[in-house]
Amino acid sequence: MKLTFYKFQGTGNDFVMVDNRQNLFDKKDTKLIAFLCDRRFGVGADGLILLENEDGLDFKMVYFNSDGNESTMCGNGGRCLVSFANYLGIIENSASFNAIDGLHKASIKEGLVSLQMKNVSEIKEKPNAVFLDTGSPHHVQLVANLKDFNVKKEGARLRYGVYGEKGSNINFVEQIDAVNFSVRTYERGVEDETLSCGTGVTAAAIAMHKTAKTAGNEIYIKALGGDLTIRFDVEDGVYSNVFLTGPAKFVFKGEIDV
Repeated sequence: MKLTFYKFQGTGNDFVMVDNRQNLFDKKDTKLIAFLCDRRFGVGADGLILLENEDGLDFKMVYFNSDGNESTMCGNGGRCLVSFANYLGIIENSASFNAIDGLHKASIKEGLVSLQMKNVSEIKEKPNAVFLDTGSPHHVQLVANLKDFNVKKEGARLRYGVYGEKGSNINFVEQIDAVNFSVRTYERGVEDETLSCGTGVTAAAIAMHKTAKTAGNEIYIKALGGDLTIRFDVEDGVYSNVFLTGPAKFVFKGEIDV
């Protein structure tokens, strides 16, 4: 059969999108999902996202890593799904949807999508790093000379060596000034560096504030694939009203034999 798909990207984090409101896509077929995400034999993407119906909300997000397995929340994927819903005419300027980590609200204006992320209260400070969950687990570590840092090698070492088979995403951060940071991320499930990671840059921004590297509550992140903004409120150690903002763009539509 032929599968109609759509390709979207948010700061270089790219996704195969499928309109699954008719529930025709086999979510248990990990080989199919991995094939679609394969950059040589399939469409090519960091992950696959299904847009599904959800009672009382605009839609539901179901996210799979490029290895074919359903995964935790993906921030850039969520932003791209909002853009996809707008493209399909499901929403106009705002959205409410469910994902694996709960309810999300978002707005879209002139190609920029602002996505509300989950509140964060549990933050573990380690000797050389910070660990927190922003919808997905993240290790955040400051490094020098990020441009030349071996993200794939060191990311894989920490992902398995420190966090075991279940693993964690690994973020390396370099401070530029009081509110600007560069971030590079090794993503579990992709098992490689990606050009951007939405939950990762969100984790990095919160971690930099928690460790007093910045006093700002609007943080600007430079990922390899583009620029993202994270803003939040913080009170009694709880980070709330966390919003991830950046571009989310349609790339192309196609059909593939599956």
